[in-house]
Amino acid sequence: MKVAVVGATGLVGSKMLQVLEERDFPVSELLPVASERSIGKEIEFRQKKYKVVFYEDAIAAKPAIALFSAGGETSLELAPKFAEAGITVIDNSSAWRMDATKKLVVPEINADVLTPEDKIVANPNCSTIQMVVALNPLHKKYKINRIVVSTYQSVSGTGKKAVDQLFNERKGVSDGPMAYKYQIDLNAIPQIDVFLENGYTKEEMKMVNETKKIMRDDNILVTATTVRIPVIGGHSESVNVEFDNEFDIKEVIEILRGAPGVIVQDDLVKQMYPMPLWAHEKDEVFVGRIRRDETRPNTLNLWIVSDNLRKGAATNAIQIAEYLLKQDLL
Repeated sequence: MKVAVVGATGLVGSKMLQVLEERDFPVSELLPVASERSIGKEIEFRQKKYKVVFYEDAIAAKPAIALFSAGGETSLELAPKFAEAGITVIDNSSAWRMDATKKLVVPEINADVLTPEDKIVANPNCSTIQMVVALNPLHKKYKINRIVVSTYQSVSGTGKKAVDQLFNERKGVSDGPMAYKYQIDLNAIPQIDVFLENGYTKEEMKMVNETKKIMRDDNILVTATTVRIPVIGGHSESVNVEFDNEFDIKEVIEILRGAPGVIVQDDLVKQMYPMPLWAHEKDEVFVGRIRRDETRPNTLNLWIVSDNLRKGAATNAIQIAEYLLKQDLL
């Protein structure tokens, strides 16, 4: 099976290559695609060197799948060209997520919506993915009516420039590239993406809108505050969720323990709870600090952590590819 990776030299693209190799995805030929300045550069995959090619060459080679992680503008321009050639695109940008004609997929939740006709499949926002993986099994049991989420997101979610900014600041380098308007080291920036007319950021509204689409319930109320913190990798979320129905904490924990892709870390005696440190290079969503909100009926507090480059991006995309392959939908 030929597989193209568009944006192969970026943080997420590189992680896609790593995850493809780790999960032993059946790649017979790799077609790494990047910007023109990277054409001809070599990348290594399964101990073999592959040269970065132009997108037209990748399309001509007719891969079965193209994994996209090259930004929204590139996806809007190139994804249709790949799709028109019969190539299934799994896109990691925000370009297609809220398009009514495109599926927005987290395999543990709604892979069943996919059909052979879906030639552009959207990968959700990283912070949305980890939240819905944890909440969907609880929604099935108790029916969620409202979610209040505050995120603590790592700099790798912005990209290499942001990682470089953080490390430069820690070294005392003041004239390096700036991904953020403000210093990120020893700071927290309560803005991810641009502000909209309603006072929320695009990142916050992504969580609102994508949650409803993935969980197939427009009646769920979601409000979000997204914050960038000086962590290299791994997003954390404080989630307050109100259900229509009463719940038992022990049953909640058992449901989460049995949920696909979820690991419960919730031992107060041992002070064991999810942290980016534990989630690093893991594909699961970690849930802890599970407790009743004593100020409101039928309301639960959770702490949810996941590696944003893996389950929040690369791994989720490859799990979609695995599902398409298994169900003979390519």
